[in-house]
Amino acid sequence: MSKIMTMGEILVEIMATEVGQSFRQPGALAGPYPSGAPAIFIDQVAKLKQPCGIISSVGDDDFGALNMFRLSDDGVDISGISINKKVATGTAFVTYQKNGSRDFIFNITNSACAHLSLTPSATLLLKNCKHFHVMGSSLFSFRIIDEIKKAIEIVKGNGGTISFDPNIRKEMLKIPEMREALNFILEYTDIFLPSGADISMLTSATKEDEAIEEILDLGVREIALKRGRNGGSFYNRTEQISLPAFANSEIDPTGAGDCFGATFVVCRLQGMSAEDSLRYANASGALAVAHKGPMEGTSSFTELDSFINNTKVC
Repeated sequence: MSKIMTMGEILVEIMATEVGQSFRQPGALAGPYPSGAPAIFIDQVAKLKQPCGIISSVGDDDFGALNMFRLSDDGVDISGISINKKVATGTAFVTYQKNGSRDFIFNITNSACAHLSLTPSATLLLKNCKHFHVMGSSLFSFRIIDEIKKAIEIVKGNGGTISFDPNIRKEMLKIPEMREALNFILEYTDIFLPSGADISMLTSATKEDEAIEEILDLGVREIALKRGRNGGSFYNRTEQISLPAFANSEIDPTGAGDCFGATFVVCRLQGMSAEDSLRYANASGALAVAHKGPMEGTSSFTELDSFINNTKVC
């Protein structure tokens, strides 16, 4: 099977235990949990028994060891992860609001993952991979953007494919170099995995259908649009498919979109139809939200099949 690679941040997540809890006063916390959007994505890929690996960097500390043990145990090739003895592993502290929103305090730009690079081991992994996944959250420095561009060109040069989950904040688009980087990645993208409003953020369109058309005109082969509680939709030049979400109790939404994207990509690379791939992706996202911790809800095909066969759609 084709090897899937990704590159970007690895961190731990530490969460407030009560809704409405503030970090402006002492309170109970849960964690640390393995996290980072690319790490969650690639862990879900591994759970589906697809060969995979990640390029990143962690500190020489327990947080880094926690992530490396978890990824390796689940089947991810971690030979592309370097250990930085001078900088700590990244962190994210999370609070949950009564309206369902979340607030994050990140330490990424000053952490080990900010120093990731295409080491000889990482470059070797890319030469043997046929699919590379890009997370917009990883485009937090121009040095890393340059490394991701190099990775894309290596994989494309070998006849591989690219998937892209924009996962970006609006303020990032105000930086001309960031907009240029996103446009570069889109031009190489085969599978585009946006969420909600993301579909319009990278285009000049004001309507969703116009944005989809504009993105397909760039050469993107297919789009899997994450709609959260409203399920997901698939678009290419000849098909439009929408499927409802699966009903499930939400405990923690972090990582659901990453699991959706990973599952969709694996299914497509394994030759499944767009509709079946979308159904599995919806199930993967629904299972993810039912677990506390961003990587705790990654699931196997056996678990996904059981869930699909025994769960009603919304």
